[in-house]
Order: sequence, then structure tokens, then C-alpha cells
Amino acid sequence: MPKDKITSLTNPFIKELVKLRDRKTRKESNFTLVEGFKETGLALESKAKFEQIFLCPELFGEDKKGRKAKVLEEITKRKLPTIETTKEVFQKISYGERQEGILGLVEPYLYRFADLKLKKDPLFVVAECVEKPGNLGAILRTSEAANADALIVVEAVTDIFNPNVIRASLGTVFTIPVVSCSNQEAFDFLKKQKVSVCIAEPNFPTIYYDADLKQPVALVVGGEKEGLSQFWRSHADVQVKVPMFGKAGSLNLSVTAGVLIYEAVRQRNELIT
Repeated sequence: MPKDKITSLTNPFIKELVKLRDRKTRKESNFTLVEGFKETGLALESKAKFEQIFLCPELFGEDKKGRKAKVLEEITKRKLPTIETTKEVFQKISYGERQEGILGLVEPYLYRFADLKLKKDPLFVVAECVEKPGNLGAILRTSEAANADALIVVEAVTDIFNPNVIRASLGTVFTIPVVSCSNQEAFDFLKKQKVSVCIAEPNFPTIYYDADLKQPVALVVGGEKEGLSQFWRSHADVQVKVPMFGKAGSLNLSVTAGVLIYEAVRQRNELIT
């Protein structure tokens, strides 16, 4: 494992890592940070390239399920470059409250539509203008859990590989294809694949479980502030609502996405069973 150790908070390498909290720096360098054993483990299974891994054994904690040992074994097996740090140094480069003593400097793989390998009746999730990393991470996690063909992030406001998105997704941003593009590019791709566009708003007449989501479909959700743009409203093939029975006017967008995604899963599983 690590032959070198960083003990100084003023180490130039550490200063550069801290800069990666800034979106502009991540974009210019094509690098981001992945922290945590689960997240790092999933990144190791993906096409992401590891430049360096920082370890602080003092923060490893218990390993009841053996997950941490497996990640460390994989790092050793692949001979990835590792550096040990002190607890103080690690806390400086860490970006989350849950510190497990492992952080990777990675170059993520950026998917294109040409990379996608689609199922017979593909299921896509489209997230438009999502601002909060927690919401985007939650949508990623749900989409991956449902085995969606891809998440398409359109008119991106939040960096897909923001460390907080990675953390909120529990690393699933690395295990589901994610394409970032414009509204028009996404729509052109969906139409070429003969995929219907489904949107949801509380005032639509059709309840979501009465719509046909077994067909090739893209479930589109809008941002926190403005909701769906006119672009998707005008191009929707299927319009549904998630009924509101209380005084709340709407659901959190990641919750709406989850409801629609798992309704599509339910309908498709009925065909199988």
C-alpha cells in the first residue's frame, strides 16, 4: 500500500485537491474527487480513471461486511498510486461529513449517445435544469436501482461529477450511463429511437399509473425553481399527474422521478410475471 505520506496541510498537492471543489477547476482539469468506500468501489467498476488515491487508515473504522477490504484489495491488485495522509490532512481534502479515510482523484468517463447499449423497450430518465446536488444524486441513485438505460441531464446547472452529487448518488453516477446535452439534442436522440416523452404535473387529467409506461419512454422532470420548460411541455407524448391529497402543491422533483420510474418498473415486471 502507500509508500509516501503527506503530513503538511500546506502541501501543494493538497492545495490543488481543495481547488477541485470549484466547478470551473473540475471542468478545466477533467478531474473530480470521489470519497467513501462504497463510492470508490463503484468508481473502480466503471470506466473512470484513477490518478491518485488518498488513504487515512486512522479513519477506516470497522469493516463488518468486508467491503473496505475488497476495495483496498482491488486498489492493490491494479497497482493504483496511493498516498497516506494524516487525519488532519484528510479532513482538509474531504468534502463530506462522513469521512471513511479514502478519497480518489479521478477522471470520469463522459458518455455520448453513441455509447449507449439499449434494451428492447428502453427506459430513460431526463433531468432538466436540476440545481441541487442532492436532488440530482437521488435521481441518479433511483435510476440506477431501476436499471434505467441512461440518465440524460439536459441544460445542466449542476456539474454531474460534483463531489456532492457523487456522494448523494452513493457512487451510482459511475455505474449508470449519464449523458449531458441540450434539450434539442436529447429530444432528437429520443425521437430517433422512437421513445415517447412523458412529463408530469399536478393539473394533468391522467393519473400516472393509468399511463402506458411499458413502451419505450423517457420520464422527464424539471428543475426546482421553474419546473419543466416549455420545450418539454410542447414535445410531450404522455402527460400524467401524481395526485396530491393534502395541501402540498407538488412533490420534490426527485420523489416525483422515483414515483414515475418505479411505476414504469412495475408495469414492465407485470409483463414478465
